[in-house]
Amino acid sequence: MEFDNGILHISPFLSVTLGIVVLFVGKRVNNIVRFLKEFSIPEPVTGGLIFSLLVALLYLVTGIEIEFELSARDFLLVYFFTTIGINASLKDLMEGGKPLVILLVITIAYMVVQNLTGISVAAAFGLTAPVGLLGGSVSLIGGHGTAIAWAPRIAADYGIGNAMEVGIACATFGLILASIMGGPIAKLLINRYKLQAPVEEPLTVGFSDTEQGGRISHLDFLDAILAIHVCAILGFVLNEQLENLGLQLPLFVTCLFAGILITNLIPENFPRISGTKWPSRMPAISLLADISLGTFLAMSLMSMQLWTLVDLAGPIFTILGAQFFVALATILFVVFPVMGKNYDAAVVCAGFGGISLGSTPTAMANMSAVSQHYGASHMAFIIVPLVCAFFIDLANAILIPFFLANF
Repeated sequence: MEFDNGILHISPFLSVTLGIVVLFVGKRVNNIVRFLKEFSIPEPVTGGLIFSLLVALLYLVTGIEIEFELSARDFLLVYFFTTIGINASLKDLMEGGKPLVILLVITIAYMVVQNLTGISVAAAFGLTAPVGLLGGSVSLIGGHGTAIAWAPRIAADYGIGNAMEVGIACATFGLILASIMGGPIAKLLINRYKLQAPVEEPLTVGFSDTEQGGRISHLDFLDAILAIHVCAILGFVLNEQLENLGLQLPLFVTCLFAGILITNLIPENFPRISGTKWPSRMPAISLLADISLGTFLAMSLMSMQLWTLVDLAGPIFTILGAQFFVALATILFVVFPVMGKNYDAAVVCAGFGGISLGSTPTAMANMSAVSQHYGASHMAFIIVPLVCAFFIDLANAILIPFFLANF
């Protein structure tokens, strides 16, 4: 830790340590403030925002600026997106059937519209297209993780110094809007069309067996790390080859692709040094995903320089307002009719409200609340997690570079 010219530099080791502390602070606050838990505000978001507000207050009162060394955060980012690739099964696309394909097509088309909306509103304020993308699929349908992942590149390549702050602000307020809109939309549709759950069955919460917990040995943990590292090595090689071809992608994107390739192309019984099967959707992989994402988000949010957002407050809230109405119109006039205008479609709409402006946990929380009140919808809990837990990240990895290069 060094102090130089009014700037307090925090070392990588201390930055990681503070990130863990911030994560636990968010957990404690969420447990105390019921509103935060009810609206599925992620714990690292809560803790990170509190810490960043304190840092901003320190800056306003004393003029001291705190800068964190975040090199360790970049490794956590690669870890997290690699676990997404490892957990991705292309067979699920077939199992979800026609409704999954329909919802996937709607979602991808919506992502294009969302980006065009953000770019258009940003242009009305005289801002560049990358700022509009930060208020589009980068931060909204992509969530905090995607916003934080792409912000450094957007900042470096397009000269937007506060790209991180803009992306995180949009992702945070989008999460709140997504939490608020999902349940009321489903209630409106169910009451208006007098819809009922098709059968009386136990509720589906949307989590796989591997997410239920269970004992994880030290060898399970090391096996999962080994799988992540193997994918990361292939991802690094792919990244270098693409650069040689003139295509530049963030390392986490090629690691995501590497995880998908290895998981879906190598047979399950392929011999491994650990003597175990490839750990796709195993508890240890889920644990590492939670650790890497939670700490990554906490470190990113606690390092925000909120005072740099003052000049963009008007454009940010205008973009979010426009995106809210676009999402609402898409749900009511596209998702619900195309998905069948039945009870399952109404529950899917609640989940899509979470996807469109928020995150996977928000989508699941919205659908769970509707199901607990009106009845189970197994179809919704099958297709919505598949779309928002994997395919959105894959589509975003293609759409974001396309929009950055062409707008």
